[in-house]
Amino acid sequence: MNSIFLRIYGGMLAVLVLVALLGAGGLQLLNQFRADDHRERLAAGTFRLMAHNMSSMTPVERRQAANLWGRLLGIPLRVRTLDDVSLEDRLEARLLRGQVLVEQIRPQSTTVFSLVSARDGLVLTGEVEQVSEQLARATIYLLIDELIRYPETEQPQRLAELKQARGFGYPLQLLTRDSASLDDDQRRRLDEGDTVMALNKGGDGVRVFAAIAGTSWIMQLGPLYPMDAYPPHLLLLIGLLGLSLIGLTVYLLVRQLEQRLSVLEAAATRIAGGNLAARVPDAGSDSVGRLATAFNGMAKHLQRLLAVQREMVSAVAHELRTPVARLRFGLEMSADAQSDEARRKYLAGMDADIDDLDRLVDEMLVYTRLEQGLPALKFTPVDLAALVDQVIGELAPLRPAIRVERGHCVPAADGSSWADAEPHYLRRALSNLITNATRHAQTQVQVSYAIDGEQVWLRVEDDGPGVPEADWERVFTPFLRLDDSRTRASGGHGLGLSIVRRIIYWHAGRSQVGRSELGGACFSLRWPRRRAQVVNEG
Repeated sequence: MNSIFLRIYGGMLAVLVLVALLGAGGLQLLNQFRADDHRERLAAGTFRLMAHNMSSMTPVERRQAANLWGRLLGIPLRVRTLDDVSLEDRLEARLLRGQVLVEQIRPQSTTVFSLVSARDGLVLTGEVEQVSEQLARATIYLLIDELIRYPETEQPQRLAELKQARGFGYPLQLLTRDSASLDDDQRRRLDEGDTVMALNKGGDGVRVFAAIAGTSWIMQLGPLYPMDAYPPHLLLLIGLLGLSLIGLTVYLLVRQLEQRLSVLEAAATRIAGGNLAARVPDAGSDSVGRLATAFNGMAKHLQRLLAVQREMVSAVAHELRTPVARLRFGLEMSADAQSDEARRKYLAGMDADIDDLDRLVDEMLVYTRLEQGLPALKFTPVDLAALVDQVIGELAPLRPAIRVERGHCVPAADGSSWADAEPHYLRRALSNLITNATRHAQTQVQVSYAIDGEQVWLRVEDDGPGVPEADWERVFTPFLRLDDSRTRASGGHGLGLSIVRRIIYWHAGRSQVGRSELGGACFSLRWPRRRAQVVNEG
């Protein structure tokens, strides 16, 4: 499957099927639990009432009561001991706490347990296939038998006490004959001592009525509602509907994603075909948008590197032509030299040309390494005052006619002159600037630094012809020589200032050129004074 939509949808389908299987099993367990709870709520009050009444009876009376109530309920009732019923420890503990148990002991049959006497370990049990009309009728008879022991006026209060003490799982109330919603036939049946069952107006529940003889009360039990199990096909319907909605949503989302990725793929294909100017349109700020931005940055960087490579190949070929030609001329002339002195003269010139080639190769390697982002820069605190003095001391003797000195320096507020930098590359940048300045200066070069809060400035000024303002940016271009400020006679290969700019770029700073108060050019470097961690720019 090459489509993102099909892969995502297939995965979600597999998850949904798994959830559906787990849901079906969970639904069955839930329905079973709800059925047990429903039976327990309906049977709890009746069995608690019978068990309570049996607790004060003799064994003979208990057997008689069990037979009588069993016929009323339509189920066999027995009084057994805890040892006889052999319940699990957890079930026995619940039973001893006064809870009525409804357990599936045999298929199609439910056994109800209710504690008669904890001291004697007696339990009332009854096997119920379903909670039927007989259970409702027997419950009413048991309640009426309990209420007729009290005066008519106290019977509502006694019923409320029984409801609270026995925990019936359905409504029980006493109504007057006028307040009971019964027709004439139902009232007649009540007067004859019969029980009446009536459906709710909605037809979803059953109420049971029975008159209390010798009083004006009618007892209403219910409404009783059947346990409505959750149908399995409902789960299937919900699953299919959910799958359809999920599929539609995923399709709409992934379709847009695939379209945006296809634009990215097309741009990558164009670049692979040689069109380095291909770019991806702005795609927003989400992950795909960030990918497009990174892709455009990569393409721009690749285009620039290839352009630099082409320029460097062309420039190197041009730069190598002159020293190679001089070497060839020196070889020819030294071979034809008539004296040792002339031969030494030509050999010295060839040695100078070899040194020139060596410097060119060195500058090319440094520039290439910096341009491709390969150097590993380890930033450490550098004492700017010591660095300036060291580089001046090394370079000043090379051109005795030019006075190279330290200018006005501004240390930090605490009097220190340190800043975070890569010592080797910062020294290389400063050396390139001073060397460049001494080539064009007439009499003097000044080197200074300033620490302004969290920024560091390093300046090299000369009293030479300067750089025209129109060329302030072009002067940092690799292999560039300006007609007014640089000539072949001044030396160099046009890479020194480009190397300076790349070094300060990797220091998160910038280089710039302007006019000096000495009358010539002022090259300055600026970068943050503090570097939080060792940086590997690769």
